[in-house]
Amino acid sequence: METVRDSWTDERLNEFGKRIDERFDRVDERFDEVDRRFAQVDKRFELVEKRFEQMDKRFAQVDKRFEQIDGRLERIDGRLDSVGRAMMFGAIAMSSTMIAGFGAMVAVIATKL
Repeated sequence: METVRDSWTDERLNEFGKRIDERFDRVDERFDEVDRRFAQVDKRFELVEKRFEQMDKRFAQVDKRFEQIDGRLERIDGRLDSVGRAMMFGAIAMSSTMIAGFGAMVAVIATKL
């Protein structure tokens, strides 16, 4: 077993300092790599932001189209209401005509009897 040294010699301190410097150099290299990776992530986020901007523009276009479709559906709804009213008035007119025709037939039959 090695005995514990109580004193630090200049040589040992220099060696210790070199080893610490080497290790901090490695830490610096690792941080440089982390910085490069963050730069890549930043680029990716910029691309994602551009895509979201494009999607926002597309959604704005879709919203405009839905507004146009909404207007068209309102016009169609109005037309269907008009057609429904016309059909109702037509049915009332036909029913009135049929009732009047049956009344006339009853009157003709009644006068001939």
